[in-house]
Amino acid sequence: MKHFLPSTALALMIGLGSLTLGGNAAAANKWDTLQPDRDEVVASLNIVELLKRHHYSKPPLDDARSVIIYDSYIKLLDPSRSYFTAADIAEFDKWKTQFDDFLKSGNLDPGFTIYKRYLDRVKQRLDYALGELNKGVDKIDFTVKEDLLVERKDAPWMKNQAELDDLWRKRVKDEVLRQKISGKDLKQIQDTLTKRYKNQLSRLNQTRAEDIFQAYINTFAQSYDPHTNYLSPDNAENFDINMSLSLEGIGAVLQSDNDQVKIVRLVPAGPAAKTKQVAPADKIIGVAQGNKEMVDVVGWRLDEVVKLIRGPKGSVVRLEVIPASNAPNDQTSKIVSITREAVKLEEQAAKKSVLKLKQDGRDYKLGIIEIPAFYLDFKAYRAGDPDYKSTTRDVKKLLTELQKEKVDGVVIDLRNNGGGSLQEATELTSLFIEKGPTVLVRNADGRVDVLEDENPGAFYKGPLALLVNRLSASASEIFAGAMQDYHRALIIGGQTFGKGTVQTIQPLNHGELKLTLAKFYRVSGQSTQHQGVLPDIAYPSIIDTKEIGESALPEAMPWDTIRPVVKPASDPFKPFLAQLKAQHDARSDKDAEFVYIRDRLALTQKLMNEKTVSLNEQERRARHDQIEAKQLALENIRRKAKGEEPLKELKKEDEDALPAEPDDTKPEDDAYLSETGRILLDYLSLSTSVAKH
Repeated sequence: MKHFLPSTALALMIGLGSLTLGGNAAAANKWDTLQPDRDEVVASLNIVELLKRHHYSKPPLDDARSVIIYDSYIKLLDPSRSYFTAADIAEFDKWKTQFDDFLKSGNLDPGFTIYKRYLDRVKQRLDYALGELNKGVDKIDFTVKEDLLVERKDAPWMKNQAELDDLWRKRVKDEVLRQKISGKDLKQIQDTLTKRYKNQLSRLNQTRAEDIFQAYINTFAQSYDPHTNYLSPDNAENFDINMSLSLEGIGAVLQSDNDQVKIVRLVPAGPAAKTKQVAPADKIIGVAQGNKEMVDVVGWRLDEVVKLIRGPKGSVVRLEVIPASNAPNDQTSKIVSITREAVKLEEQAAKKSVLKLKQDGRDYKLGIIEIPAFYLDFKAYRAGDPDYKSTTRDVKKLLTELQKEKVDGVVIDLRNNGGGSLQEATELTSLFIEKGPTVLVRNADGRVDVLEDENPGAFYKGPLALLVNRLSASASEIFAGAMQDYHRALIIGGQTFGKGTVQTIQPLNHGELKLTLAKFYRVSGQSTQHQGVLPDIAYPSIIDTKEIGESALPEAMPWDTIRPVVKPASDPFKPFLAQLKAQHDARSDKDAEFVYIRDRLALTQKLMNEKTVSLNEQERRARHDQIEAKQLALENIRRKAKGEEPLKELKKEDEDALPAEPDDTKPEDDAYLSETGRILLDYLSLSTSVAKH
C-alpha cells in the first residue's frame, strides 16, 4: 500500500533569522562558516507546515514539544554525557521551551549553535585522547584499583574540563584494556586507537552545514514518531532511511547506537542471514573490502558506514562484529565474510516441510510452512502473467501438497518475517477464514478504510498454529492479528515487533520528508502499533525487547483501539489455554534448548545491570574469565542433554570462515518448531476429549 500527499510543495518565502549565544570564548572559530542557507530554511518551514497538516497524530508544535526536541537533540549529540559540560547545558537550557517558536519562524541558528559547540567539545576530547595515547599505552598502570561508569545516560554533566579529562583518561584506559583482554598486543592497540581517533578528527573537520541541518531537523521530525524522518538530498537519492538504513548488498537493516552501528534485523534469505554468523543487536566496528585492510568504523556516521558496506554484486565485504550474545562489557569481536548480492524472490518464497512427532503413544505428521516475507511480483502481476509469484499462491499450493500427505495440522512459521506486501497479508488471511474484514487503516482525518476478504469459504479449515517472534513485523503482524481475532490459529512464540504505522514520502524544495499518515488496526479494533501481537503461549525471547522493537524506539506512537468491525465469536482455544500452558511448561522445563535460552537470558540480564567496569587488569580478567566460565557451563549442560561432546572452551569463529552452507536442519531439530507442533497436538487432544464428552 502506498500513500501520497498532494504533490504541490509549500512555497514559503521568509527572511533569515539570527540569534547569538554567549559564553563560549572561542566563538570565532573554524566552524563559523557552517551556517544554514535559504533552501534549508524554506525546507524547515515546509516541514513544520506538512507535519501540522498531514501527520497522523497532528500534535501541536508548542512548548511541550520544544522540550522533547531539545532533550532529544542533546541526547543525539551526547548520549553518554561525555562532551558537554554542565555550563554548556545551563547555557542551552535557556532555549528549552523556545524551539517551537524558532522552527515556526524559520530560525535555525539555535540548532546550529548547539551543534557547533558539540564539534568544539568533540575536538577537545579527541585531542586529549590522542595526547594520552601519545604517552604510550605501555605507560598505563593497570594495577590501580579504579572503576569506569559505562552506563552514563543518566549521569550528571561534568562540571569542568578537569572532570572531563579524568573521564576520558579512564575511557582511553578502558579501550586499551578491552583490546588487551581480547588478545591484541600493545603495538596493535596503540596503532588501532591512534588511527581511530585521528580518523574521527578528520571526519569532524569535514562536517558540512547540511550535516547539521539534517541532524537538527530530523530530531524535530522524529519528535512526532520514530518513522517520521527528514531525508537530505543525498540520503533521499541513495538510501531508504527509517531510523535505520535498508542495505542493498548484504540484506540487513542498521541503526546508530552511540558510537557504533547496530544490526536491527536481517532480511530473510539475504546474504548476511545466510552466513548464520550475524544476528540482530550485533554491533559492527570494522568494514573491509575483500582482503583489504579492515577499516575501524567506531564513531562513524551511519551513512558513512553504509557506503563502505555497499558494493558491487558478487564482491566480498568483511565485517568486524561484536556479537550481541557477548557479555555487555565483552568487546571480543569476530570477522564475518559476506558476498554481496541481491535477495532473489525465489529465495524468499514460502517453503514446506513435514514435522514428525510421537505423542501419547501415536505418530503424527504436521505440515510446516515457512514464510520469510510477504512478497508479490508486481511486475508480472500487472503484466497479467498467469504464473506470477506471490505468498498466497505459493502457500495455497503448499497447503494442497500437505493435505495430500494427510498431515494432522499445519504450523506457519513467521519468525523473522519483516513484512512486505499488505495486499498479500490480506490475501493470505482469506485462505483461512470464511469471509470478512482483514485489516483496518485509520487515516489522519479519522476515516477508517476496511480491507476485506470477499471470497466466500476457507481454503484450509484444519488445525493451525502460527509461530512468531520479536522480528515478525508489519504485514506479519496484520496476518497474525487477524488469525488471532478470528480465533483461527493458536499464536505461539514471542511478542511481535509492533510497527503498525503507514508512511509516505513528500518531496521538498530541499530533500524529502517521510511522514506517518495512517495507522493499522486489527478487526478487533486493537492497534498493532507499539504492543504488536501478544502470543497465546509465550516462549523466552532470544532478542532483548528493550533493544529491538517498536517500543524500544524513542517517541514511538502508542497502542490504542478503535471500534471493532467483527463481533466477538466464541474462542475455541480459551478454555484450554491454561492447560496448554501447563503442559508446555512441564515439557520446556526439561527441554535442553529451552533451559539453555532461559538461563542465558537470565545471565545476560544480570550482566546488563552492571553499570561500572573495573580498570584494574587483574580484576577485569578475573571477571571476564568468570563470565566465560558461566557461558561455557550453560553451553555444556545443553550439549550434554543432547548427547553431544562438551567443549573445553567457548568457540571463537575463525576469521577466514566461509559463509555457511544452505540450511538443511530438520524441523524436529528446531526446539521452538517442535514445541509449537506439540502444543497444537495438545490442543487437538484436549478439544477432541471434550467433544467426546
